Amino acid sequence: MTTDQALAFGIIGCTVALFVWGKLAYDLVAILALCAALLTGLVSPEHAFSGFSSEVVVIIAAALVISAAIGRSGIVENLMHPLLPHLRSVQAQVPVLVTAVGLLSMFCKNVGALAIFMPTAQQLARRGKRSPSNLLMPMSFAALLGGLSTLIGTAPNILIAQIREDLEGKPFGMFSFAPVGLVIGAVGITFLTFGYRLVPKNRKPAGGLDAAFTFAAYTAEAVLPSGSPLAEQTVAALERAGDHDVRAATIIRERFRRLLPTPDTVLKAGDVLLLEGEPEALERLISRGRLLLVDGGRAATLPAPAADVPAPAAHEDGEASVVEGIVTADSPLLNQTATGAHLTEKHGLGLIALSRSGEPLLRRLAAVRFRVGDIVVLRGPTSRVPDALGALRVLPLAERRITLGASHRSLLPLLVLVVAMVLAATHVLNPGVAFFVAAAAMILLRFLSMEEAYECIEWHVLVLLGALIPVSHAVQDTGGTKLIAHFLLGALQHVPPSAALAIILVLAMVITPFLHNAPTVLMLGPISGALAQQLHLNPDAFLMAVAIGAGCDFLTPIGHQCNTLVYAPGGYRFGDYWRLGLPLSVLVVVTAVPMIMLVWGLKGH
Repeated sequence: MTTDQALAFGIIGCTVALFVWGKLAYDLVAILALCAALLTGLVSPEHAFSGFSSEVVVIIAAALVISAAIGRSGIVENLMHPLLPHLRSVQAQVPVLVTAVGLLSMFCKNVGALAIFMPTAQQLARRGKRSPSNLLMPMSFAALLGGLSTLIGTAPNILIAQIREDLEGKPFGMFSFAPVGLVIGAVGITFLTFGYRLVPKNRKPAGGLDAAFTFAAYTAEAVLPSGSPLAEQTVAALERAGDHDVRAATIIRERFRRLLPTPDTVLKAGDVLLLEGEPEALERLISRGRLLLVDGGRAATLPAPAADVPAPAAHEDGEASVVEGIVTADSPLLNQTATGAHLTEKHGLGLIALSRSGEPLLRRLAAVRFRVGDIVVLRGPTSRVPDALGALRVLPLAERRITLGASHRSLLPLLVLVVAMVLAATHVLNPGVAFFVAAAAMILLRFLSMEEAYECIEWHVLVLLGALIPVSHAVQDTGGTKLIAHFLLGALQHVPPSAALAIILVLAMVITPFLHNAPTVLMLGPISGALAQQLHLNPDAFLMAVAIGAGCDFLTPIGHQCNTLVYAPGGYRFGDYWRLGLPLSVLVVVTAVPMIMLVWGLKGH
């Protein structure tokens, strides 16, 4: 072993130890590893930041932006809406949700696909007065399984494609993973539809920030235009369209007639509706019913009843933002109405929803006088919102994201994604360029603002990758990977090739929960490729085994973001994961090894 190899292994060993220790952030550990490699001369200053320009980093960032845009578009929610009334039991909910998450995670990053469906699962659990624990863990595992099938589904696939290019001069393609990944996904998701019973049923969701910010229902004001599918329908139909999470508190008809609605009350075009519910539920109803959300400060300018009501005019200052905040004790809004405070004229803000603890709101928003502690949802030009909140002494609640009235409902984001995937799959554009352009298109088409695009990117993951890629290359450049491969060769040369393949897959699966999937691939990928070459076997088969093993962390909540994302909402304990994850892991190994051998073959080139 040379001095450089010893230094490289020492840095990698310390990095792994710090990852397992868990006291330092993963991205900070990666930065420290890069610093150590620079100081020891293993990485030259010219190549220190090459990882940040890697196509892997670009694809992951673009995939996160695309996932967020699809989530904001509401298309997935709209497709699920007809099914929701029929999903009354856990036995019906689990197959639908795990299949939906698995399919979506094939086409956008798996953590994004899971995040899109989590509110639906929590809503179904709330409606059935059950813990969401039976739903969330199977959905997380389904997201991991679905991500195995395409290049962009999960980070290990993107990384292993880059390693293959370094090893053989050509990366894996967009759908190179599909023949094996689809079969594993189908088998795994089939197991989850029955195996969810292994998850403890009595887990209570952790409180978290959402619980800390639980207030009375919001009241929003909307107009029913003549083109709405709810015109001439009953109040009961309106509340069904809101999944029974929204209540019609008051109907104002012909400007001055105030009606207390009953389930049989028939809605008329031009009715002004005061609706109560959480922002997400109000958003669903406003979208499905094609209702027109009214800014409280503009309520007096509504057109005559029975006429089509135009949407509020776009803000002239550019992009609009929606923000939630608390009216403080020294706010100039106190005892003023939205109209009297000249919210629109002075500050460019419109009041679109209001929540007041302990008191229902039965008056139009323009006529409600603000009190200390009122929670308001305001909409205005992005450039003016911060200054306006400061002047009004409204404390923004940055911990909860409110998109009421601000999202776009369209198939267009899905179409952009499909075009990007086709261009990448047909090699018209390489994947990095295709998805970078698709992410830019999402912003250009205003499905996300620039600020929202930056917010949805997991910067810690990008820093982790950007810092570790040069360190990983340093291990290869010093001959370290070949040295480890030679050591493994002595241990594996007398076992059947299929057993060697299975051992590599299991090794990746065991390391990932403690090391994170990206470092696992960056270190084990080159080693497995070199090992396959020394065994005179097909490196592609071993690279696929590493990708699948690193992408299938079903044993802990810490190895993958999907598992971490459901940990608190599901109320899980650390040991809950292996109860469902261990049999699923065994099933993946039993399925993956013969499928890799069938599709890729073990015979060397």
